[in-house]
Amino acid sequence: MSWRKEQSRDRFFRLAKARGYRARSAYKLLEIAEKFRLLRPGEVVLDLGAAPGSWSQVALERVGPSGKVVAVDLQPITGLRGVVTLVGDIRESATLDAIKAALGGAAGVVLSDVAPAATGILVVDQARAIDLAMSALAVAEKTLRPGGVFVVKVFRGEDLDRFLSAVRRSFKKVNVVIPEATRAESREAYVVARGFVPG
Repeated sequence: MSWRKEQSRDRFFRLAKARGYRARSAYKLLEIAEKFRLLRPGEVVLDLGAAPGSWSQVALERVGPSGKVVAVDLQPITGLRGVVTLVGDIRESATLDAIKAALGGAAGVVLSDVAPAATGILVVDQARAIDLAMSALAVAEKTLRPGGVFVVKVFRGEDLDRFLSAVRRSFKKVNVVIPEATRAESREAYVVARGFVPG
């Protein structure tokens, strides 16, 4: 069976298409948000590695008109009404400055569904994914309000424990979850860190 046929039969792919979400990953965030009671009305949300925009769509729906969503990616994100979009590399100080200006204050939630371009070499891909997660953590630590929340995609592998140790230094509660919408063959998981304590 071809990848495209498989995708068309995927329940979450079909649901995303029916509801107007840009990617099936919307359902991963929806599940996480429900489970941990995240993204409440009026919240300020920063979405890192946001393209094509499905997590920003979910965030905007949940925080409503009294909230704010700022989305950042290396690629332009077009046509996301109600979302402030920025183009930049989250590892660069100029991007962080632009993020802070767009937020206009501290964020309550920082999201990161960013993944590296896959090489097909498992060890390399896992290491790159953890490096990106560490970059996202660095941004979260500079933009979150005390008590804030950080949700980040990781890949299960030998570097995950090192990353979790880094997260636990800044957050009171840290969980690792694998949403139902995650493909069975995938090694991805999500770290949900709550109760940010500024260093």
